Amino acid sequence: MEVVNYDWLYLYLVFRCYLEKPGWKAFGNRWIVKFPEKYTVKKLPLMKLAGRDPTTGKRVVGGLGGGHKKKYRWVDNCRHGPKEGPPLVEKILAIQYDPCKSAKIALVASGDKVRYIIASSTMKAGDLITTSGHIPRIAIRPKEGDAHPLGALPVGTEICCIEKYVGEGGSIALSAGSRAILVRKVGDRCIIQLPSKQEISLKQECMATVGHVSNEDHNTKHIGSAQRLRWLGFRPRSGLWHRKDGRFGRKIRPLPPLKIVDNRKVDKIAELPMTIKVVC
Repeated sequence: MEVVNYDWLYLYLVFRCYLEKPGWKAFGNRWIVKFPEKYTVKKLPLMKLAGRDPTTGKRVVGGLGGGHKKKYRWVDNCRHGPKEGPPLVEKILAIQYDPCKSAKIALVASGDKVRYIIASSTMKAGDLITTSGHIPRIAIRPKEGDAHPLGALPVGTEICCIEKYVGEGGSIALSAGSRAILVRKVGDRCIIQLPSKQEISLKQECMATVGHVSNEDHNTKHIGSAQRLRWLGFRPRSGLWHRKDGRFGRKIRPLPPLKIVDNRKVDKIAELPMTIKVVC
């Protein structure tokens, strides 16, 4: 007699209905969110995956599951400003807590447009922040919280929310307290040092936010109890010896070489030969 896992069957039937529709996006094996067609600051409902694969429904990560109910805030990581003329000025309306991120988020407004962005450490309600895409001949004097291209910033500036590819939005140094450093410029390329001490070369047109991400003491806060760890969405773990937890030492390895990030590669469609046989 074959035993059927009804939990997996239920997840498979649910996800099969939604994954094929546009708008759904899975965040690892934690949750899946459906985004509307237009940007909104309303809290979006999310479906928890509890460590299961969003396509197959099989259990992938055993340490995830449960936790309090959450709502997803749509954070806009694209801070693009005009390349000519005055910069874009936005006012910070509030600094809010986001249960889906370690960093705090800022609700900003400009004209009739309101959006969420990643908050830097010095942002507070009522401040004005600017975003400019202009690269001057001489480096500017940066102000924390403002967004500029890498080519406009002086060497040694602390930056966060950095674009990896031009126009795609920030994808580097987004977690709480993280930052990168602009170490040098070579031609039209800017070399930044990541928190892992690795250096990468980016285009000077890539946007970045001056300063470091808010909520710096996130990694120093004590969990306090096993119940709170379950409340945060983590299942109990084994107390046995773990090979890679760092307690028994770590091998010292040299830093990786400089990584050059260029345009995103597009896979070419292979040409298949075809012959047509015509029968009269």
